[in-house]
Amino acid sequence: MGDILFRGKPMSGHLALEHLLKRDRLIVVVGTAVVVALAWAYLASGAGMDTEMMADMPDMAPMPWTPLYAVLLFAMWWVMMIAMMVPSAAPTVLLYATVKRRQETTSGAAMEVWIFLAGYLLAWAGFSLVAVLAQWALERTWLLSMAMASTSAILGGTLLLAAGLYQFTPLKGACLRYCQSPLLFLSRYWQVGRSGAFRMGLRHGSYCVGCCWFLMALLFVSGVMNLLWIIAIALYVACEKLLPFGRSLSYAAGVTLILFGTIVLARAV
Repeated sequence: MGDILFRGKPMSGHLALEHLLKRDRLIVVVGTAVVVALAWAYLASGAGMDTEMMADMPDMAPMPWTPLYAVLLFAMWWVMMIAMMVPSAAPTVLLYATVKRRQETTSGAAMEVWIFLAGYLLAWAGFSLVAVLAQWALERTWLLSMAMASTSAILGGTLLLAAGLYQFTPLKGACLRYCQSPLLFLSRYWQVGRSGAFRMGLRHGSYCVGCCWFLMALLFVSGVMNLLWIIAIALYVACEKLLPFGRSLSYAAGVTLILFGTIVLARAV
């Protein structure tokens, strides 16, 4: 590659490529950080819900379901998933951006990174839709309070116990393996083009859903809009995926959840 000019000075092809890599990584990092920050700000503001009323009157009957309310709940769940899951997916997104830029030097590479992220977020949109349907079913059976928390110790204990047992399943281990290793995922499932980027993002998001969906279901135990509980789960998910001893942490969390679930169920009987 011949020399090119950068700020009026000649730059070798290698240095130019390195500059482009740094610039694109910065764009991806800043853009992703902005998305996550906006998601957390939305959650902190109450996600369109009257959280003060929920806190003051937790035993009231849940809100009546309307199409608008259902859409609002879907937006709440999806934004919550974005805030909680995108930070732990950032290493995969950044590695994908690096590989694409080394393959291509056009603006299309940056576009494919965002398409990859869109596919990832679509997987969590699917989970959010299922979560809304689950919330509707629980509210219809009076198992959720105005604060969107379980009103049944048996339900709460069962969720804790089931989430703990799931930590030891082969499905959990397989999904966590691909979430922990961006290089393994990209080397095994690499596809070219924009449609390939979307399918890769969707597949990676599906692995993350398979890894963490039961942990997200625990939001029904303490309250879907319990911000401290949301932060705690998000931090745990990040540690499980990003730390080298993530699988051991997964087992430890499983034992803890099983213990607490058993205690809650024993007291409910």
